[in-house]
Amino acid sequence: MGSAFGCMPKEDLSGGVGSRSKRGSKSRSQRKMAASEEELLHRQALAMAIQQHQLSQRFEGSMSRRIGSTSSRRRDLPDSITNGKQQQLVLEDLETRKIILVHGEGFGAWCWYKIISLLEEVGLNPVALDLRGSGIDNTDPNSITTLADYSKPLTDYLHNLLDDEKVILVGHSCGGASISYAMECYPKKISKAVFLTATMVLDGQKPFDVFSEELASADVFLKESQFLVYGNGSDNPPTGLMFDKQHIRSGLYFNQSPPKDISLATVSMRTIPLEPIMEKLSLTPENYGMVRRFFIQTLDDRMLSPDVQEKLVRENPPHGIYKIKGSDHCPFFSKPQSLYKILLEIAQLP
Repeated sequence: MGSAFGCMPKEDLSGGVGSRSKRGSKSRSQRKMAASEEELLHRQALAMAIQQHQLSQRFEGSMSRRIGSTSSRRRDLPDSITNGKQQQLVLEDLETRKIILVHGEGFGAWCWYKIISLLEEVGLNPVALDLRGSGIDNTDPNSITTLADYSKPLTDYLHNLLDDEKVILVGHSCGGASISYAMECYPKKISKAVFLTATMVLDGQKPFDVFSEELASADVFLKESQFLVYGNGSDNPPTGLMFDKQHIRSGLYFNQSPPKDISLATVSMRTIPLEPIMEKLSLTPENYGMVRRFFIQTLDDRMLSPDVQEKLVRENPPHGIYKIKGSDHCPFFSKPQSLYKILLEIAQLP
């Protein structure tokens, strides 16, 4: 489809020359042990997070407030969230029970664990995918050079659906570009698309453009950023982007999220493939434009500021706009109940 889419630890210096082989073997063993310990920490953090969530879920009463859409179809939106009353879910009345959760940059399917639990409890069928080079997918993120390649787990999933089967897509952050691409490729298989503080781009726009007001222009960022990864060597263009653990914990993403979830993210986030977010999308009214879009704004977001989110919905008006007070860039951690209720409401829209 082309670039514009149509659809090391320190070595032990002790000992003499004869111990070099042993040192190399020891170094390799230490690296394997470190990787194993990190994986174990990841699993322990996830287990702890799930357990704590189950214990605290009954006490969480955060609510969201939905505001009016700039679309004339705003009248189709019920008032269940606005009025603080949750409509009873009648599964038989739903166009689809299947909700596909698409993570943002650096994240993976693991980030949705609270939302999966909540949606399953009411009989819905949430499916969280790992995009290529993300989560437990074993692809080297530095080898991913197109949005099509990055999004392949999503488009493969849609391709394999039955002809008359539809799903709701939810894309977080840069996952908005992936669901936009999927909307262009498989519009008839998508009932609704939900952009969760996400890159809801226009035709011909790069996903990175959405963040340019926060980070800098692409040209300046590629020259000056300290977070760039050079997977093909420093003499070649950068291939990825990775925030260090200090910056992850500093509040860029998680200024309102629980410490246990920040710990989970710290050991789970991976390098972000750079080229997919630097490519322009080609989106047409005949495909992308046929899918109803909804945008969820997060009002205490330091990664994608509320002003930028307002600009996105003003320039590319969706069918409905929702707002979550007190949420950082990751409402699946900071405000899971509010996010769940919004998704439940959207699922019930005819």
